[in-house]
Amino acid sequence: MSTETAASPHSTVSTHILDTSIGRPAEGVAISLSARPGPGAEWTALGGSATDADGRCKDLPALPEGTTHVRLDFETEAYFSTRNNANQQAEAQQDAPRVRDSGAFFPEVAITFAVVPGEHYHVPLLLNPFGYSVYRGS
Repeated sequence: MSTETAASPHSTVSTHILDTSIGRPAEGVAISLSARPGPGAEWTALGGSATDADGRCKDLPALPEGTTHVRLDFETEAYFSTRNNANQQAEAQQDAPRVRDSGAFFPEVAITFAVVPGEHYHVPLLLNPFGYSVYRGS
């Protein structure tokens, strides 16, 4: 009897978000996951989640067999709106000058990337109100 297990043909995806403007994880950002079997094919919504207190989203569904492209949609507008409201309340209590940023220049961030079967893809988002960066993590 062999103790080896067959590699899963399904790819998996995880992500996390760091708000670089405050140097902290971005908690509560809604994320949706979509996939398609090739260029030009229709996107299929697979599910979604939200980032936890550590800015991580680890519970996205596995990708269907045959997936070649994945899209992560990050709903950043609500996050920045909530964060800005908290900042304004803190500033009012401290009688501090109002911060310049008034919301998210990018109300959503959509990241599309190619996948191959059986691999895990960790796609971190580095976010601030006026820009973002992504990369393939490990």
